[in-house]
Amino acid sequence: MVDFGSKPIYSVEDLRRIIDLLRSPGGCPWDAEQTHGSIRRNLLEEAYEAAEAIDTGDEALLKEELGDVLMQVVFHSDIEEKSGNFSLDDVSDGACRKLIRRHPHVFADAVARDSGEVLANWDVIKREEKQHTTTSDAMRSVAASLPALWRAEKVQDKAAKAGFDWPDLSGALEALREELGEFEAAVASEAGVEEELGDLLFSAVSAARFLNIDPEQALGAASDKFISRFSRVENAAREQGSSLGDLPQIEIENLYRQAKLEG
Repeated sequence: MVDFGSKPIYSVEDLRRIIDLLRSPGGCPWDAEQTHGSIRRNLLEEAYEAAEAIDTGDEALLKEELGDVLMQVVFHSDIEEKSGNFSLDDVSDGACRKLIRRHPHVFADAVARDSGEVLANWDVIKREEKQHTTTSDAMRSVAASLPALWRAEKVQDKAAKAGFDWPDLSGALEALREELGEFEAAVASEAGVEEELGDLLFSAVSAARFLNIDPEQALGAASDKFISRFSRVENAAREQGSSLGDLPQIEIENLYRQAKLEG
């Protein structure tokens, strides 16, 4: 048994030591066996749970979930430290240096009169750091592991900054209508359906950009709305003494229309 001792409040350094003890000989066999790959999903799940705490405005939950995210950072850093590559201090050092470099209006003599100039300067510095010589380089650097709608949005933003964009929303909407027609034609011909669906979704993201709408958030809200309406349909069927599978399609459609009218 490890006698870690009780404290009124534990620090980040305590968390670091706990992870080290868990992954050291005599610690926890499960923790010691983990790799970056085996706990990759954990990091993503904890980040999304922290995001949900932000969305719900639950401060107590946010504190807990941020702790879980921090634990993942410390865990991954410990894997590398035990491999002799880098430590949590190295991770922190890199983050500090990046923040100092990318805020020359705070830590050097650059000028940024508003947040727009801050972001413009940030993009320039980032491209220099990553040695991106073209916009295509910058697009390829967008993480492929991002949710697809967010990745599409970031790629389109980079194209727009290079001058490749519709002049206004009408162009984006016209492209969306064209892609819908191409998708319908693909479905009819049973050829290239997945590709055309991707193009349709990509165009929908373009329209969302012009409206300053987060496409992930919009789709999430649509899913929530569908669940609410489906629940009304399911309850209505149950009140009739039936399940959805027992009802004819026309009756299900009528119940769904009624659910839409209710909100």
